[in-house]
Amino acid sequence: MTEFERELVQSFNAFFEKNNVRGIAHRLKQHRFTPQFLDVLVDSLNPDYYMGIECKSISVEKGANALYFTQHFTVDKKGSHQIDRISDFLRRSGRNGFLAVELRMGAGCARKAHIIPWDDLYSRFHDESSLKYTVKEIQTYPPIERKSGHYLIEPVKWRAGKRIIE
Repeated sequence: MTEFERELVQSFNAFFEKNNVRGIAHRLKQHRFTPQFLDVLVDSLNPDYYMGIECKSISVEKGANALYFTQHFTVDKKGSHQIDRISDFLRRSGRNGFLAVELRMGAGCARKAHIIPWDDLYSRFHDESSLKYTVKEIQTYPPIERKSGHYLIEPVKWRAGKRIIE
């Protein structure tokens, strides 16, 4: 489990406890040859909190300028792309899906994270003219704010998926 995934799980669970919401966020144990559906699963009877989140981190400080569908996502032995596999899982489970992207900015700079609704990602992936999300495009999606080392959980804002266009 990456630090980003761990922080998201802890932040969700702290949010549920603080707001007296019945829900739990967890990460299934990953085994070497067993695929996992998503990085973070959130279970709740409240449909706003019934979701699956795939997490990706990119090192902006090391020159990464985009999240590529070929480089940052996997293709299994049967030729099925990770985005299609996750989309199928989300459809079958009824979960709301999101891609959380952490931008690592380098030593001395705070990490930043943004949340992309899965439907946007799926459409973008199947648009033949697009192979990536640039860092600038990622930053147009709602940020996952941090406070005192924890992410602030606001799924209602995420579901709206309002992009900030400058």
